[in-house]
Amino acid sequence: MATIAERPSDVVVSDHKDFPRGVRLLHDPIRNKGTAFTEPERETFGLRGLLPPRVLTQELQAQRVMADLRRKPSDLERYLALNALQDRNEMLFYRVVLDHVEELMPIIYTPTVGKACQEFGHLFRRPRGLWVSAYDRGHIEEVLRNWPHDDVRIIVVTDGERILGLGDLGADGMGIPVGKLSLYSACAGIPPWQTLPVTLDVGTDNDQLLNDPLYLGIPRHRLRGEAYDEFVDEFIDAVRAVFPRAVVQLEDFATRNAFRLLSKYRGSVCSFDDDIQGTAAVALAGIFSALRLAGGALGDRPYLFLGAGEAGIGIGSLIVSALVEEGWKEEDARKLCWFCDSKGLVVSSRNDLAPHKKAFAHHGEFTGSFIEAVERLKPAAIIGVSGQPQTFTQPVLEAMARINDRPIVFALSNPTSKAECTAEQAYRWTNGKVIFASGSPFDPVEIDERRFVPGQGNNAYVFPGIGLGLIVSEASECTDEMFFETARTLAGMVNEDDLKQGRVYPSLKRIREVSAHIAEAVAGVAFRRGLARVQRPSDIGAMVRAAMFDPEYPTFA
Repeated sequence: MATIAERPSDVVVSDHKDFPRGVRLLHDPIRNKGTAFTEPERETFGLRGLLPPRVLTQELQAQRVMADLRRKPSDLERYLALNALQDRNEMLFYRVVLDHVEELMPIIYTPTVGKACQEFGHLFRRPRGLWVSAYDRGHIEEVLRNWPHDDVRIIVVTDGERILGLGDLGADGMGIPVGKLSLYSACAGIPPWQTLPVTLDVGTDNDQLLNDPLYLGIPRHRLRGEAYDEFVDEFIDAVRAVFPRAVVQLEDFATRNAFRLLSKYRGSVCSFDDDIQGTAAVALAGIFSALRLAGGALGDRPYLFLGAGEAGIGIGSLIVSALVEEGWKEEDARKLCWFCDSKGLVVSSRNDLAPHKKAFAHHGEFTGSFIEAVERLKPAAIIGVSGQPQTFTQPVLEAMARINDRPIVFALSNPTSKAECTAEQAYRWTNGKVIFASGSPFDPVEIDERRFVPGQGNNAYVFPGIGLGLIVSEASECTDEMFFETARTLAGMVNEDDLKQGRVYPSLKRIREVSAHIAEAVAGVAFRRGLARVQRPSDIGAMVRAAMFDPEYPTFA
């Protein structure tokens, strides 16, 4: 008989012999139902007297949780309260998040998670996930075997060097994989016991953390070079040995490592980098939707990026792939994507370019001014992935509105404090002409009795569905085609009501539906390309939906 830890929660469990009893059961976050345990269950599991006598439904429990959260004085307090709920009752946690996803996603992930990571060592309550440190070299497989669940299907791993737009937070970056995997479960129904957050603690070069006695990571500067590569190699080898069916999502690695690690491992383990590829799929979907409002085709005008790191190059590369799919030559498609980095316009005459930028270094006159680049290139869209706030200035946005009838402006840097402009600035400085999206949420804006609803280019639209599609197909590889299909699928779910509000993404209330469709598209690629390691079903969509857990309490016979 299956136990709750092996199957989704909509089962009837009749074999209780291996279950904890009494206080141990109440301290098991997967099995605990709290005050929802029925009278017979309380008798069976020795819970009488350990709980208040009234039995409450999960719905009533959720009402109490939300009322408590809304009384909290800050988002950080709400974040901590949700963490505590997840630690004691996972089914209730996911029920609450799923039923209030628009309200709570900014709490459990961006922007609040960034603040939580910055204060991680001072707010630490209870460990979640695995820390694999440089002290564990030679024993990483043993560390992975300490994880209590054997059937891990998705791992999110970071080394904490580039947490959002906040920089090197070392081991305190654990909040990111924990938050991401919560969204995998809430948004795509991947059972939480099949997820594993990992932080590779190779040190930190953040002197403030190194001098903080409450910092939880190893107090040394980062491993670099060959020692770093050997450490990551050992981790990937250990994953293959201990969790052979797991998908590995690389998260918040510094640009210097992100591209090469993705290239190195994607052929040997099913893996992807959400900062590079997930962001690209979200942005391309937003562009597809924006073109429905602005008119024209994908290849009509240039795209100008502020920021030439993982996210920017990832988006540019996927735009190129989309244009090639339309029949363009790759060389010509690349010429439509221009980049500005911290020094200025990326052009071929520069001799200071990192390798990942060179494919987009075009012939042209260098300028260190972003507004000058806008005036010269006359782009259809500007896309901010710089982590530099307030860089889409009033002159830049006014120029975009002069050049375009409906300028496309995506200020995608996270968290909110790093956004290139706010939604209100974008709408006001273009007199409401802009088609706007941001990485973190902004409230609707009203100008002259017109109401604008900004889109949020949140990676949560795509990575949960991508992971689910890879899991159900047991894909051996995550390919670029999967991200292109993800972008098309997401854009196709934007309806006319969304567009009328100026929104280029569907409502987050539909996130499970979105994730299921993306998973079906990703799994479809795996089956078509011979990458799946399971037999193709007659109905891929039904296969996907059957794999999604619903956070309902199990019934005990």
